[in-house]
Amino acid sequence: MDAKTFARSQAGGEKTGRREQILAAAAELFARHGFHGVGIDDIGAAVGISGPALYRHFRSKDAMLGEMLNSISHFLLDGGTARAEAAEDPERVLAELVDFHVNFALTQPSLITVQERNLANLTDTDRKQVRALQRRYVEVWVRAIRDAVPGVGERQARSAAHAVFGLINSTPYSRYLDDTELAALLRRLALGALHSLG
Repeated sequence: MDAKTFARSQAGGEKTGRREQILAAAAELFARHGFHGVGIDDIGAAVGISGPALYRHFRSKDAMLGEMLNSISHFLLDGGTARAEAAEDPERVLAELVDFHVNFALTQPSLITVQERNLANLTDTDRKQVRALQRRYVEVWVRAIRDAVPGVGERQARSAAHAVFGLINSTPYSRYLDDTELAALLRRLALGALHSLG
């Protein structure tokens, strides 16, 4: 699943294909039971096909995880870059990035969990690709933070970006509010923390 297909499937615009169904089911299972706690037969059963039939779509469980995490990373980088380029005011860019990441975390808690817990389970090639995409996404945030909060150094901005990701990405573990209230709270906390750097 490429970034555009991932974005369409998240927006609900196009009928989801079999590969996307398999990846969505695998994400739920990996988040719940861990990568090593899930077998091909479990994933097949979740989408109504036999485990061996999955090999028509993916060569292995590792390939599923690689495509899943590469797609997430492309989606975040593409979405973050688009928002940074579309808004002209530095404050607006920062707010757009926070809103984008909050929305992703709230609508895709399984993918957030898989991304956090399973990087080590990727093949070396996939891990390098995912890490490179993640670093580029962080740099979008570093530029936005430095533009919006005068006097913040690059290392401080990078540390702040990671801290905000930690806050926002904790949503799969802290569902005490409905999504609208939680989104507003996360937005206030993230922007408040970032502006406190100045």
